[in-house]
Amino acid sequence: MQAEKEGFMKKLTSIHHFPRKHPSLWLIGTGLLFFLFTASSLGSQAPAEKTNYRLAARFSAKKIKKMVFSTNVDAHWMKHSDRLWYSFETPEAKTFILVDPVKKTKTPIFDNVRMAAMLTELTKDPYDARHLPIEEIKFINRDQTIRFEVESSQDDDAPAESEEDEETEDEEKEKKPKKKIFTFEYTLDTGQLTLLTDYKKPPKTPKWASISPDGETIVFARHHNLYWMDKANYEKVLKDKNAEGVVEQALTKDGEEYYSYAAWERGQTNIEKEKNQDKRKEVRIVWSHDSKRFALVRTDERKVKDLWVINSIAEPRPTLETYKYHMPGESESPRDEIWIFDLATQGSVTVPVKRFPDQGVSILTAKPAEKTRDDKDRPQLWLSKTSDKLYFTRTSRDLHRIDLCIANAETGEVKTLIEERLNTYVETRRPGLIRNGSEIIHWSERDGWAHFYLYDDQGRLKNRVTSGSFHCQDIAGIDEKNRILYFTANAREAGEDPYYTHLYRVNFDGNGLRLLTKKQFSHEIRMDDSARFFVDNHSRVDTAPAAELKDHLGRPLLALETADLSRLMEAGFKYPETFRVKADDGITDLYGVMYKPYDFDPERSYPIIAYVYPGPQTEAVDKSFSLRGERTFRLAQFGFIVITVGNRGGHPNRSKWYHNYGYGNLRDYGLADKKTAIEQLSNRHPFIDIDRVGIFGHSGGGFMSTAAMLVYPDFFKVAVSTSGNHENNIYNRWWSEKHHGVKEVVDEEGNVTFQYQIEKNSELAKNLKGHLLLATGDIDNNVHPGNTIRMANALIKANKRFDFFLLPGQRHGYGDMTEYFFWIRGDYFCRHLLGRASADVDIVELNREQEMRDPS
Repeated sequence: MQAEKEGFMKKLTSIHHFPRKHPSLWLIGTGLLFFLFTASSLGSQAPAEKTNYRLAARFSAKKIKKMVFSTNVDAHWMKHSDRLWYSFETPEAKTFILVDPVKKTKTPIFDNVRMAAMLTELTKDPYDARHLPIEEIKFINRDQTIRFEVESSQDDDAPAESEEDEETEDEEKEKKPKKKIFTFEYTLDTGQLTLLTDYKKPPKTPKWASISPDGETIVFARHHNLYWMDKANYEKVLKDKNAEGVVEQALTKDGEEYYSYAAWERGQTNIEKEKNQDKRKEVRIVWSHDSKRFALVRTDERKVKDLWVINSIAEPRPTLETYKYHMPGESESPRDEIWIFDLATQGSVTVPVKRFPDQGVSILTAKPAEKTRDDKDRPQLWLSKTSDKLYFTRTSRDLHRIDLCIANAETGEVKTLIEERLNTYVETRRPGLIRNGSEIIHWSERDGWAHFYLYDDQGRLKNRVTSGSFHCQDIAGIDEKNRILYFTANAREAGEDPYYTHLYRVNFDGNGLRLLTKKQFSHEIRMDDSARFFVDNHSRVDTAPAAELKDHLGRPLLALETADLSRLMEAGFKYPETFRVKADDGITDLYGVMYKPYDFDPERSYPIIAYVYPGPQTEAVDKSFSLRGERTFRLAQFGFIVITVGNRGGHPNRSKWYHNYGYGNLRDYGLADKKTAIEQLSNRHPFIDIDRVGIFGHSGGGFMSTAAMLVYPDFFKVAVSTSGNHENNIYNRWWSEKHHGVKEVVDEEGNVTFQYQIEKNSELAKNLKGHLLLATGDIDNNVHPGNTIRMANALIKANKRFDFFLLPGQRHGYGDMTEYFFWIRGDYFCRHLLGRASADVDIVELNREQEMRDPS
């Protein structure tokens, strides 16, 4: 810039000596040079550079679905053997595979060519091997036969089923003709295919029905109370929802609105609530394994204050949605109770759970068995295998205290087994029961790292199972006979990205720790119930996903599949680059991913944009291969460097210190790390322009991106902040109080109150210097639109120019407007970081993909 000024002055000097007999020319020349210098100066701040809308359009979610199909093996372990099956699709075909781990074999369940021919012959509809519309596969006859469905080309003349829980205001809208469905059975040994001409598909389980494990009892709610019916009456209802003579028996009589036994129905308008008030409703209950008892958490929300959203585009008139919403620091807290019901006696027990003011309680459930995952009506079961005891946790409002407890299911008597205490928030995982509670494998972060501990049935510590500076994540399997724990963990392997998840095994006494997934990938594990075998889906952001079958010692048995990315690569896709930088303290390692334009030119200078989500429950940094690219690799194609990087106080899969770094400073804690990460990358890479920095995010990322513009207004130049909780004092209590902290105050008389103070984005509105786009859905009942509107109000009062975007009829996610807003976000960054954006009224990239049909 200094050299440009010096050149400009020399030109002015030469013009100054222009013959005085041409004063008009002198003035014109001076004015012209001044204009050119001013335009050049402005251009250096936001130079008009190349934008590539076509390249961004090439990688829409809709187009990627036609390039890449299966990216992992979804293993279905079978009930009556050690075998598993899965389907896997590539651009060539969809295949169905049967795997025998004992024999180490992988074979097609059927030959696609032969199956297509048999289907065509039996149905008279044409099918081919690459287009088999096989759905709803289920193994029957002790896994020797499969039953499946195929959609026909013919319209189904039968009347459509109408389920009372699915009726809505849109019921009368015109529906597309339903196609006829054929049902077949295929015998694996003989290869015989049979069309079930008289087969009647079992009716779909209505949402309101909670079916006992033995299938004999169905529990539901009506008018806020609990009811039950037997199997015979339930079958009457399934055949005809208006059947006469259906016997329903009441279990309770004291239910009322906001102190109900029914599950909360999220997203109901006041009109829908009134219309559906007499219908059966869903209950969230947990069954004992023997079907004798069930339990539930009943919450008293009568004193919790109301919140509202209005759907302005509802037909025929706007609708109001009223719901309970507890905000941080408010005294009108919900009250949780645990109820246990005995079906034999029709009686109930209220468990005396109270210990902490405004506490929360949660019933501990059993990990669903792999062999029953294909069962449609699989109920949620409580942790104990017997119906005499119920395990649960209770948590203080400030989350500094959590108790693991056991209740006598007959008397309700409670015993505290394990207490967890911290000065920040305590977190838990599902425990593992050994011999139905004779021993307990308990997860805790008490020493600053997440580890497993072995307790006896009285809550006495026997020994640590794991230890060291790494994070144990979840129990993957338990071998009770050999006393071996299988678990997933992070950050144990030296030199690796600490977010890569691995599978390990260790003896209950803490000896024999062994890594079972040795490759440097993030590993997703699906282990069979016997803990003898597991499927290992592994990938990184810079590799194609693959899957292997391994045994309990981690020995490879079979290579299963590798994702076919060939068509994606033909379209120009390139893997992103991973990096490591230092946090703002100069010590802590941060890990990130860099996405470049696929037409990247190392001689160019590019703006850099950070996609952020501050956590603290996660970080917006992919570790496994992902095609959810609207916020990363696809945005980069306009002509940006896009990065995601962690920050202290982010992801929980490191130390407790790292995870809780932002406790008490929820607005600002991650900003310095984002800034210093970008500075380090700029130092490394001359193609990054440190004077053109953008930032964006959704929800917590919307809150963080706006905060960045206000805390570092001379560094961050452009932000797009969507659905941000800019004012955490009006966001929900559970997230805000947990991650920021709430103070429990006890006065001299023993009365307890909770004090909450937090910095808000709106308090810094006067600091805004760059370009800010705020957006929200108008019926967001998670992060209320009031968060964004209050931020806009503060900016207006500070006399700031900014942009505001309201998405009609959208909740916290933008649904069918997601693709539309991708282009709005892209336009905004192109305009303010590249100096050029599309000037068309139409978003031509969207219109290009739409079929223009005759509306008549």
